[in-house]
Amino acid sequence: MLIRQSFNHAAPHGPSRVRGAGNARRRLRRWLAAAGLALSTSVGAADAPFATGITEPFLDVKLSAPVPGIVMARLAAEGDSVKEGAVILALDKKLEELELERRLLVRDQKWSDFDGTRKLFSTTKGVSKEDLEKKEAEYRVAKVEHEMAAEQLRRRQVQAPFSGTITELSIEVGEACQPYQTLVRVVDCSRCYFIANLEASPAARLTVGQTMKLEIASGSGPVTASGKIVFRSPVVDPASGLQRIKVLFDNPDGKIAPGVAGRMFLE
Repeated sequence: MLIRQSFNHAAPHGPSRVRGAGNARRRLRRWLAAAGLALSTSVGAADAPFATGITEPFLDVKLSAPVPGIVMARLAAEGDSVKEGAVILALDKKLEELELERRLLVRDQKWSDFDGTRKLFSTTKGVSKEDLEKKEAEYRVAKVEHEMAAEQLRRRQVQAPFSGTITELSIEVGEACQPYQTLVRVVDCSRCYFIANLEASPAARLTVGQTMKLEIASGSGPVTASGKIVFRSPVVDPASGLQRIKVLFDNPDGKIAPGVAGRMFLE
């Protein structure tokens, strides 16, 4: 929505339009007040147009395990910061550990048979080439089966796909989970998106990579930031006539909590 900070211009169709503009101004003031933003601000010029929008975290994912199991350990808690690859939940895995060990023994045995046959073939020709190829194939199969067992064991863990903060952890130790059941939510708020929907005319004047000035609501008052447009929808929504714009901005100190409202100045 494109908004100008002055609503006192004359209406071309009489008093009803004036009253309508006044009502719109009052509704806008109430909406911005709820978001912690004033209609008049020192950031932009008196009549600078702006677009309202909301903020979202740069990354926001819900994690699950691809296999059923019982939670044996919670290695992090809600609110904890985690690094990429860190294990958050561990499922029961004794059978998978034993299977991995068995496959390792089989692989090592097949390697020993293959290596001995290869040496015998290269020195004395005491075995046929077909026997050598058979031993090699058996070893390769055993190697792949060992890697499959290692992957099955890895799937008994829920790991952080990126560095971020845990915002939800919905299962306790001892509880069962089903495949692809949502267990953990992790967000990365070090960067955020500002998302606005603009009319086609002002949106057409914006380009990907353009730097925009933002004002975002926060608990201690509006926070100013600047970011770059990373996406401009190639289509206009036919129902509303609006075009979606995404601006990416840095939030290293976490002053801005994604989900709050804000505005983007267009001049």
